[in-house]
Amino acid sequence: MLNTISHGDDASLPPVLIAHGLFGSARNWNVIAKRLSRTRRVLAVDMRNHGDSPWFDSHGYADMAGDLARVIAAHGGVADVVGHSMGGKAAMVLALTHPEKVRRLIVADIAPVAYSHTQAHLIDAMEGVDLSAITTRRDADAALAATVDDAGTRAFLLQSLDVAERRWRLNLGVLRRDMAAIIGFPQVGGHADVRALFLSGAASDYVLPAHRSAIKALFPAARFAKIPGAGHWLHADQPRAFEATVAAFLGTEG
Repeated sequence: MLNTISHGDDASLPPVLIAHGLFGSARNWNVIAKRLSRTRRVLAVDMRNHGDSPWFDSHGYADMAGDLARVIAAHGGVADVVGHSMGGKAAMVLALTHPEKVRRLIVADIAPVAYSHTQAHLIDAMEGVDLSAITTRRDADAALAATVDDAGTRAFLLQSLDVAERRWRLNLGVLRRDMAAIIGFPQVGGHADVRALFLSGAASDYVLPAHRSAIKALFPAARFAKIPGAGHWLHADQPRAFEATVAAFLGTEG
């Protein structure tokens, strides 16, 4: 079972399940999850091979969708699902293969298509850090800076470093091996009639007008919205706008 952080206890509606993106964790979503939990129970998970969840020798979307289905089954059998990037693709496959478990779906800044933006260079950077020489997060940041220029990206990656244990909370070998599957999207038959919102950052190029036909083929009821002033990490760039949009879309009966 995936490591799950639960926020709130209001059971008037099904819980909200949050699935993070590549190299992320449930803890990355703590602030948004806590704010949403004022009116809903919120479950934030560490995806397989991330955080405190088990490591497996596979990282495909059928596997990840199955993981999410098991979490939902353990918490009432149905949920509203919010997935970002890799987590958004897993959430889409969940809705397509286990439609009875998804009441509403929000896919954050990703489409059901194959991309070319491999993240293997970030795995190279993390594997290149001599963890035996690391005693503080500042040490690790300095080491990463040799290959990762952007301070925000370094800060994001370092959230998955256990400094005391001198280990990454990421199964880097499997993530590297399965990178093609991660940036791709599996062939999934049929479609899901779930109410779905594809929410993008206005400054992001991950969800393009050309992707809408692929989205509508799988999710005929899909709606689209953009958050101004946000890029791919829209929940971090504009957290209050992201939270308000999610709450408005998920917060009603029916």
